Amino acid sequence: MQSENRFFDDLAKMVNGIAGTVAGAGREAEAAMRDRAKEWVGRMDFVSREEFEAVKEMAAKARAEAEALKARLDKLEGAAKPAATPKAGAAKPTAKAAAKPAAKPKAK
Repeated sequence: MQSENRFFDDLAKMVNGIAGTVAGAGREAEAAMRDRAKEWVGRMDFVSREEFEAVKEMAAKARAEAEALKARLDKLEGAAKPAATPKAGAAKPTAKAAAKPAAKPKAK
């Protein structure tokens, strides 16, 4: 009976050792693949998440500033149009000319 227990104990130790080795190999393979992926991405000139977020924020600020400047320009152009004076020598339409109906042709 004692020899059977020893056999199973040795078998359990061996299986535990194999499981530890396989787990270690898995972690090592994962780390190697991660390193290779980082190298590949680095060669492709991709940007990091932090860089992307920074540029995205800068673009949003620039867009907001451009919209504010456009609104300000539209307001200034709107204020400048009514203040413009007509050119010298240009005839203003009079009330009489506007009220006088055009002559109708006589029907035969």
